[in-house]
Amino acid sequence: MSESKHDNHDHDHSHGGKAEVILFFAGLAAFLIALFVGTGPLKTTLYITSLVLSGYHIIIEGFSDTIHQTIKRKKFMPNIHILMTLAAIGAVIIGEYMEAALLILIFGGAHFLEHYAEDKSNKEITNLIQLNPTTARRMKKTGETEIVDVSELKIGDKLSILNGDQIPTDGTVISGNSSVDQSSITGESIPVEKKKGDTLYGSTMNGAGTLVMEVTKDSSDTVISKIIDMVSQTQSNISRTAVFIKKVEPIYVTIVLLLTPIFFLVGLYIFQWSGYDSFYRTMVFLIATSPCALAVTDIPATLSAISNLAKRGVLFKGGSYLSNLSDLTAVAFDKTGTLTVGKPVVTETYFGEEVTKEQQKEYETIIVSMESKANHPLAQAIINHYDDISPIEIEVENIIGVGLIATSGQSTYKIGKPNSYNVIPEDIKRQTEIFEHEGKTVVYFGSEEEVLALIAIQDVPKDTSKEAIQYFKEENIHTVMITGDAKRTGEAIGRQLEIDEVRGNVMPDEKAGIISDLKETYPVTAMLGDGVNDAPALVTADIGVAMGEGTDIAIDVADAVLMKNDLSRFAYTHKLAKKLRKVVWQNIIFALAVVVLLVISNMIGQMNMTLAVIFHEGSTLAVIFNGLRLLKGVKD
Repeated sequence: MSESKHDNHDHDHSHGGKAEVILFFAGLAAFLIALFVGTGPLKTTLYITSLVLSGYHIIIEGFSDTIHQTIKRKKFMPNIHILMTLAAIGAVIIGEYMEAALLILIFGGAHFLEHYAEDKSNKEITNLIQLNPTTARRMKKTGETEIVDVSELKIGDKLSILNGDQIPTDGTVISGNSSVDQSSITGESIPVEKKKGDTLYGSTMNGAGTLVMEVTKDSSDTVISKIIDMVSQTQSNISRTAVFIKKVEPIYVTIVLLLTPIFFLVGLYIFQWSGYDSFYRTMVFLIATSPCALAVTDIPATLSAISNLAKRGVLFKGGSYLSNLSDLTAVAFDKTGTLTVGKPVVTETYFGEEVTKEQQKEYETIIVSMESKANHPLAQAIINHYDDISPIEIEVENIIGVGLIATSGQSTYKIGKPNSYNVIPEDIKRQTEIFEHEGKTVVYFGSEEEVLALIAIQDVPKDTSKEAIQYFKEENIHTVMITGDAKRTGEAIGRQLEIDEVRGNVMPDEKAGIISDLKETYPVTAMLGDGVNDAPALVTADIGVAMGEGTDIAIDVADAVLMKNDLSRFAYTHKLAKKLRKVVWQNIIFALAVVVLLVISNMIGQMNMTLAVIFHEGSTLAVIFNGLRLLKGVKD
């Protein structure tokens, strides 16, 4: 890549205030009245009034910004506004008052339309800021509650959340049950059930239940605060195309200003045009060559795309990262929580050939009863699998290195790893080999003498992961899984997802090195992850994407965030990035074609000022409207 990933660029826009909007519409009214007035001083006065009122901010910005930038950069830095101002003044000099007013009116309208795209993007930021909670119900030691400002909350404070309340900050449920609308954070349309031990996010909305929560983060470190900080960077980080256009714009305008008197003299002395005709065509040349449309080929389109993504819970720190995504050649995924559910799930159970159906039901009750007394991560997976079975009261002992031992009736049972058993039936061995080849963890259940059943457990891939991987393969984008799990486990998930390459047994500090290696073969590489150990890799990648349900540090260092851990949204983002690139190139080609057409038509005497204004400023409006189409996004 030709520029540093984290370069920031000046991106100054002066937004139209209320006074400017009122003056613009007053000028428009004056222009419309002038159209229906006969001839004479009143008509001329109305056109001049229209020019001054609707062009006030353009004229001021044209001269003041040129002077300011010239002094600041210590070299001549003219802008498009000054070209339009000079063209309008030229039109007035030769008595083309209607054309002068029309030029400024359409240019001013395009100027406001450009800001519409920017304001639409800013609206998403404003909506997020409005979501930031301001007060909380803090519980005193006496049991009473007090209303306090969120900024006063400290880690460890206990808060009361009543039905319909906004969750004031990030924390953990201590007691109570309720459904919480997390759409402001994760984009999930269905409320999520919350119980003791579950995480709560600030700005989300509580449902009908009541909760007591403990504050786990300072108000400035909450997920919603980090999102606001992140999205606020969007305006200061623009694409390489926009950077190039902004860099070239003053050079282009300077060349046009230098060519203008030359064009006049060439027409007068070489083509033998009359003084009036030569001046008239020079003003048309000034209008035709102004890079108005070219200046708005990228930024309105990019801001429209970013706005569309924000509504879908995909947030970018700037247009440059979204633009780069269209050139994506490889994408690396962390496994746990990114490609997979992030918690173990029972995928299969197998009972020995000698076990009858009646015995199986009895054994399943014993398994659930034993696991209900355990605290290891796999226990919950087994209990969840048999959620329709109620445990019975039995004595359970946890023996380190062996597993769980329990007595029911006259029999003793054990749940443990395969190496904790000496006698294993052949059918159990065969099934164990199959499941372990598939990267699953196998747990045995049996009596003291023999294995009766096995349970296969795995962190399974999400449904959306396979769809996303398939999309990237169709786009000829190399897919890589990076995991700290054993290579066999990683490869098993890789086979299910049809990922191109799997890197297993990877230590956290090795992930960034793998990304660096990939970048040597694949010029634009993205990394998706959710943990602290993914942060160095996210920074190293050309585009680092954090999963919104991940850690704060991953969100801090990433260039984009998927607020819901759903890779189909990343596939959608790539589609939109490609469409954005296509729209920008459409705009550039169209804008340049109109300039060439107008200049040639003017040279051969087939263009007048009115048509030049309509075609030129119309092309600017067309380019902006083409960019605004991205507010609607693309089909999933």
